[in-house]
Parts: sequence; structure tokens; C-alpha cells
Amino acid sequence: MIGLRIISLIIGYCFGLFQTGYFIGKMNHLDIRQHGSGNAGTTNTIRIIGWKAGGLTLLGDILKCIFAIMICRFMVSRAGDADPLILGAYGALGAILGHDFPFYLKGRGGKGMACTAGLVIGEAPILVPPLLLVFVLPLLVTRYVSLSSILVSLCLPVFAFLGRTYGFLNIPDDGTFWEFMIILIAVGVLNIIKHRANIVRLIRGNESKLGHKDKEK
Repeated sequence: MIGLRIISLIIGYCFGLFQTGYFIGKMNHLDIRQHGSGNAGTTNTIRIIGWKAGGLTLLGDILKCIFAIMICRFMVSRAGDADPLILGAYGALGAILGHDFPFYLKGRGGKGMACTAGLVIGEAPILVPPLLLVFVLPLLVTRYVSLSSILVSLCLPVFAFLGRTYGFLNIPDDGTFWEFMIILIAVGVLNIIKHRANIVRLIRGNESKLGHKDKEK
């Protein structure tokens, strides 16, 4: 059981290593991490290259997490008596770690939010509508992608708990549910840590808004 979890983490990490924004940047003859916020994720790609490149980055980073979940759920689970949901969650966690800390880029990847979206779509799609509202509504009001991302990270385990409590999220086994919750909390904490510089800028009032060209940092 523990071995399958480790294998799922490794599988996920390997998928997470595909840095969509970085490779799209290279196709445009630049290292996206050397421009704007220095991040290899969707928002910085939009600011530096454009919306089309940002959309492709978002799609690629979501899909790599979903593919990791699918492989862990439908292939690794056949090797032993393990819950596909949990193996998928470990695969998603691995993908987020690979995305955030790619070894071949010296650990300078993205911030994991698109991969987190892949986790929700692949593991608990019932949570997509409320989490989408949590992301979109503050973004429309403030245009701070970072603020919306932080709020989603905080709400993810809360909504999962409420969903299971009120029967919207079908995870009958208590042990499975709490292990799933621990993974979601770990993902949320990691996402917030990756946004620590954004939090400082939000407090200081100099965080960049969506639609504005980011200053070189």
C-alpha cells in the first residue's frame, strides 16, 4: 500500500516535469522565468507572450495532472489492493510537486494552480463549480489572480469536507476520506507557500493585476 503511494507520487512528479509555459516560452525564443514575475505558469505567460500562449499553458498544466491521475487510478491500482481515489490523489500531488520544483530547471517551476485544477477535475469534479466561483468572482472585482488562487487553495479542503458531510462528495470510507483531506490540505498549504511573495505584494498594495504588463523583477 505504501509502495503504491510512492509509485503514484513518482508517476505524478514525472508528468509534472512537463513545464508547458517554459516550453512555450522557448518556442518564442525566451525563458519565461527570466521575464515578468519569473514564474513559469499561466498568468506570467499571458503577460509576457499573450492570451493564446497562456491558454495553452493552462490547458497543458491541467491535462498533465489529469493524465497522472488516470494512470495512477487505472494502472497502478491493479498492482495491489489500494483505493484508486487515493492513488490518483498522490499522483496529482506528485504532478504539483513536479510542476513547482522541476529538477532540470533547478526547482524553478510554476505555482501549481493549474495542476490543482486538474486535481479537482480528475478527483472531485463536483467541487469544480463552487471553486470556480471562488476564483472568478474575486478576480472580476480585484483582477488579482494571486488573491483568487490563494482563496481557492484555502477553500479546497473546506469544500471537500462540506461536500462529503452533505453527501455531494461520495467517499464512504472514513480512512480514505481523511487521507484524501490530508493531501488536499498539503496541496493548499504548498500553493499558499508558493504565493508568499504575492501575499507580501498584496499587503503592500503593489501586486500586478491581470491585464497589466508585469514589471521585470
